[in-house]
Amino acid sequence: MSTGILLQLAQTLLAILLAPLLMGWVNQCRAWLQGRSAPPITQPYRTLKKLFHKDAVIAHNASPLFRFAPYMIFACMALAAGIVPTVVNDLPFSPAADVIALVGIFALARVFLALAAMDIGTSFGTLGARREMLVSFLAEPALLMVFFTASLISQSTRLPVIVDTLAHQEFVIYPSLAFAAVAFWMISVAENARIPIDNPSTHLELTMIHEAMILEYSARHLALIEWSVALKLFTYSALGIALFLPWGIAAQGDMAALPLALLIMIAKFLLGGALLAFIETISAKVRLFRAPEFLGTAFLLAVLGMLLHFLLEV
Repeated sequence: MSTGILLQLAQTLLAILLAPLLMGWVNQCRAWLQGRSAPPITQPYRTLKKLFHKDAVIAHNASPLFRFAPYMIFACMALAAGIVPTVVNDLPFSPAADVIALVGIFALARVFLALAAMDIGTSFGTLGARREMLVSFLAEPALLMVFFTASLISQSTRLPVIVDTLAHQEFVIYPSLAFAAVAFWMISVAENARIPIDNPSTHLELTMIHEAMILEYSARHLALIEWSVALKLFTYSALGIALFLPWGIAAQGDMAALPLALLIMIAKFLLGGALLAFIETISAKVRLFRAPEFLGTAFLLAVLGMLLHFLLEV
């Protein structure tokens, strides 16, 4: 087995294993900022272990789709985490690391989650699925505009080329990327069901989006979905780093740079998780009917960034 394939498998497994740790770090930082006793950083692992040891309770009218969806969602998130460069760039999955294909992978996982939420026929599941589709309908075009801004700079839609172009050229401040970065942050908190769009720590039936879709899941199925949620947060964080802070990602074949690249990656994720917790602490959840305004602003910022580079090349 070639070194590239080994590095690809190692990077994918690293993302799968570290994703719950990132979630635990965010929860711990948020508890500290709110003056509460912080849970252990390994609490997500304990929760997953507990859920995997329980027996699943499934509604009698559940279709095979309801049982299959958690596995499909987890596979999509693992694939997305594998093709986004985190430690090493230009790995064997790189030909598949197209930003448009990446948006499609996220959409595929979302469709299965929404269909599974509506499968049982509960009011909460259907309500959550409709809200999720509303958010995605507004977030996906904005995410594409963010990617197109980076693609115009690198003249490619492939993530490895974008990372290599932005990381190894002369240091240039792009105002267009600044607008795209703000838009990407707004999209990522919406796509990951975080404040101000959704609150992952509550189960208020009038406001919840993601939690409403998984109320009927239990045991291993719920564990896979929760793990997928952590993987999605990890992937979006890695995507933000690859687009806007790509320095430190090692090139394929540069084995000597791997330890430093791993340390830089961990430092970036620690800072990013703490920043996310800080923003959630000082922010309030907006009303659901204000979510289109929030994501509409993200779309306008992303389009403005793209037009700035397209017209002025800045």
